[in-house]
Amino acid sequence: MAEISLAELTDALRAFRRASVLVVGDAMLDRYVYGTVRRISPEAPVPVLAVEREVAMPGGAGNVVRNLTALGAAVAFVSVVGDDQAGSDLTGLIGGQPGVEPWLLVQGGRHTTTKTRFIASGQQLMRADQEVVQPIHPRLADRMIKIAGDAVAATAVLVLSDYDKGVLRGETSRRLIDAAHAAGRRVVVDPKGRDFSRYAGADIVTPNRAELAEATGMPVDSEEAILAAMRALQAEHRFGAVLVTRSEDGMTLLDGARVHHFPAEAAEVHDVSGAGDTVVATLAAGLAAGLSLPVASRLSNLAAGIVVGKVGTAVVREEELAEALAPERGALRKVVSRAGAAEQVERWRRRGWRVGFTNGCFDLLHPGHVHLLEQARSWCDRLVVGLNSDASVKRLKGAARPIQGEAARAAVLASLATVDCVTVFEEDTPVELIRLLKPDVLVKGADYTVDQVVGGELVRDYGGEVRLAELLPGNSTTATVARLRG
Repeated sequence: MAEISLAELTDALRAFRRASVLVVGDAMLDRYVYGTVRRISPEAPVPVLAVEREVAMPGGAGNVVRNLTALGAAVAFVSVVGDDQAGSDLTGLIGGQPGVEPWLLVQGGRHTTTKTRFIASGQQLMRADQEVVQPIHPRLADRMIKIAGDAVAATAVLVLSDYDKGVLRGETSRRLIDAAHAAGRRVVVDPKGRDFSRYAGADIVTPNRAELAEATGMPVDSEEAILAAMRALQAEHRFGAVLVTRSEDGMTLLDGARVHHFPAEAAEVHDVSGAGDTVVATLAAGLAAGLSLPVASRLSNLAAGIVVGKVGTAVVREEELAEALAPERGALRKVVSRAGAAEQVERWRRRGWRVGFTNGCFDLLHPGHVHLLEQARSWCDRLVVGLNSDASVKRLKGAARPIQGEAARAAVLASLATVDCVTVFEEDTPVELIRLLKPDVLVKGADYTVDQVVGGELVRDYGGEVRLAELLPGNSTTATVARLRG
């Protein structure tokens, strides 16, 4: 395989923003229940989880949608939910994502697939599933196919995300593939089960190694065996290409007659749940943006390596892929978007870490800033700094400020060992950022009182703490600027 250059991959990332993808498949609701375990139940030899908080997010095909929007793609999503609370919750979560046109049809009497994971100290204690795996009602299937047939013309690629829960059973997949091809669109399939004939003619299928073995009945215990099974699968069902995910062995792409192998990218594996969703989403976004199949596959392999380093059903964002392609950025990895900061905070919380937050303009970093940040970091396990944008600083400090742009100010803050994450906010105050991140401790300088700290009441209302850091006399940006100009 010809080497794909770093410049080509970096340029490809920007192409995701012009991608449009239609996703059809089994939507699920993923619930995470977090707490602590301090004792064993007297009723049975099981741990007692003292519940502290719960998080819900779209799973299954809904997680494919999450990954696509995280990459900047526009998405149309067609699926079926039950007429229950989980279906209502899932509809709200999907509809609340930017860049998504949802078509979630409701089937009376059907239970929405829900997976509830119970977690303590970063470890999953158990998972409870509620689901119906029967095919959806035929008339509902006809309606879904009609909607998808109309939507496919406005998108570049169709993704079939099959979790074998009933949405894509029977002739549904074949009819959707035919509709996409009639519109001149490519089809990417994340398959399930033994019978791949229902995906016949798809442009690319993405089984993992175990699914490849199940679908072909062939051994997959060596490189040669995997390739033989891939070729047999491709020939039997007229697939344009087959991309097999192989865990620690990376991925293998059979593109027509050409074979490409991509070594595993993961530096550390915490959780593989949802990694297949990330692969198919990145692949589809790349193809929809006009990238070649090998380049899109290479990026999906890189994305998989990132997402398995996260805990729980997670997504990969464009800036994370850019960072992975340019590891020399070092401390600048700490500078993230607002959404990236929220994800990072959530990962820290899953490990049981206490999260702190402080904010400011930090224009011309001086000893007073350093002293405040050292104190703030001593009161938490991880510290997030909210940084006023350039426009925000001008509104607050006047036209002559800031002295340094936000990129330079963020880079300096990120270089400090006391700072674990930096995110820029555009508003005059950080209250919306605080509302999003929900820090355990909010820190400001002692020139404020606790009652004057912006966001302090919000933090105290949900059980957090507001702390005032000791100031170094004579150390302020205004005084520093005056001395420099004097």
